[in-house]
Amino acid sequence: MLIVYPTYWQWVVGALIANHLAIMLIGLWPRSHWLGENWTTLPAAAIARNEIALTIDDGPDPVVTPQVLDILDKYRVKATFFCIGIKALKYPDLCREIVRRGHAIENHSQKHRHNFSLLGLAGFERELQTAQNTLSTITGQTPKFFRAPAGLRNPFLEPVLAKLGLRLVSWSVRAFDTRVSNVDNVKNKLLSGLQPGAILLLHDGNAARSADNIPVLIAVLPTVLTAAKILKLKFVTLRQADVQSIS
Repeated sequence: MLIVYPTYWQWVVGALIANHLAIMLIGLWPRSHWLGENWTTLPAAAIARNEIALTIDDGPDPVVTPQVLDILDKYRVKATFFCIGIKALKYPDLCREIVRRGHAIENHSQKHRHNFSLLGLAGFERELQTAQNTLSTITGQTPKFFRAPAGLRNPFLEPVLAKLGLRLVSWSVRAFDTRVSNVDNVKNKLLSGLQPGAILLLHDGNAARSADNIPVLIAVLPTVLTAAKILKLKFVTLRQADVQSIS
């Protein structure tokens, strides 16, 4: 076309640039469904059962994770931990303890690269497959869900997820507890999102610290769990929500 109509080249180039920018912006929107299936809430059947999911990213952490597990035991709550492969290799016993206490461990990539969303097919497959191998070897359970680092991705991720049998998960409520150290702000953000089907995102790895030097997750978790109980919300792992919805 450019050879036949050389004067149109500016329009063609402009259209290509606009197309690439649109794809990039969609990838920068973690809760987007335009690039493939993406859980931003639990399935409809789980919502009908008043279920809610607590998901915890970037661990395991030798200081924070054990405290989280004790709090979850106290409130009889099950959670989903999106673990990073290289951290799991460093603390394998802690991963096994997470599973032993009835929680689920899912895939959060092997290295949690800052440039994850810029990877191509080969890079995505290497990151996800390596993490699959790492986590399944340590825990004896193969991850079924994946959360991208910072939630960012591009169109090459979907075929890799399909090949590995993984489902993409983002969140309903993100409290930015790796950046915000104000406990009340994080707490209020989470409380405002407590409703059936919600997927809460918190972090045991890279956790911000309160003014009292307490990991924000530890400071807010008891209040959030108590509030959910008052609202008669039932915490389930993503696996439980998925299986029960199918059955």
